[in-house]
Amino acid sequence: MTDPAILPFVLVTGPEGVLVERAVAGVLAGAREADVEVIRIEAATYESGALQMHASPSLFGGTKTIVVRDLHESPDELQLDLLALLAAPDPDVGLVVAHGGGVKGKKVLDTMKKAGARVIECPAVKTDRDKTDFVMKEFSAARRKITSEGVRALIEAVGKDVRELAAACSQLVSDTEGTIDDAVVDTYHGGKVEATGFRVADATIAGHSGEALRLLRHAIATGVDPVPIVAVIASQLRQLIKVGAAGRGSSAQLAKSLGMAPWQIDKARRAVGHWTAAGLAVAVQAVAAADFEVKGGGRDPVYAVERAILTISRARAAR
Repeated sequence: MTDPAILPFVLVTGPEGVLVERAVAGVLAGAREADVEVIRIEAATYESGALQMHASPSLFGGTKTIVVRDLHESPDELQLDLLALLAAPDPDVGLVVAHGGGVKGKKVLDTMKKAGARVIECPAVKTDRDKTDFVMKEFSAARRKITSEGVRALIEAVGKDVRELAAACSQLVSDTEGTIDDAVVDTYHGGKVEATGFRVADATIAGHSGEALRLLRHAIATGVDPVPIVAVIASQLRQLIKVGAAGRGSSAQLAKSLGMAPWQIDKARRAVGHWTAAGLAVAVQAVAAADFEVKGGGRDPVYAVERAILTISRARAAR
């Protein structure tokens, strides 16, 4: 390459689409600053020989960077052409390849790594611990502070989808000033379905049946489906059981072994002391029955959730 700051080969690996897009965009930003022509190749519509055609020198000279996305879904023709390009690299042609995982296209990955490609990993953001780390990095990169309660509230409100979580972080950074806490998050995202479900679950697990029923009825009146509410209650009960059985250890240590965020460990520890093993067993049975009924097994889904809330609240109190 004419500009030594631009590596000839870059390999972006991993299934997390938001991180992949950012990684590719970052590489291309460097290419554009160096006045490098960027050529994008779509794996799904690739025709044999197109890569060589794009890589061939132009009449006006200059350097190029070819971007190939979704190698893990590419046809054999593209993989063979990539291997041919890698076997005889052109110093004026850079290559950025994104691979989402799996064995398809692995030979291209291995060849790029052996050729000294810069590797950018984009692992899946799945667990709440992963999402907590993601949110903290988002605000750190923006040089903004967010409290642990703010992180918790944001993940509970929009943490189901990483792309939506990233957008929510960006909105809070651009629309607010100072430290972001749970009250700020609630102002912007408190009306989301997930946030409503967590409020109902928190009140239920705490044994506040009246508050839980009030929140449930408000949620139903505003169009929230009972299914995600039951799912959140079930999830919180599972967390109580996991943390209760995990024994001692710091929140950070348990978070790694249980796949939870440290704030979830702390929250579960505060709650589990109010429960007996028998009470948790009753609660799990109640939420399992509600889950069956809200998914078509019963006549009145709302009544099923109300009954589960009352049963769980009584199970907590029965010590």
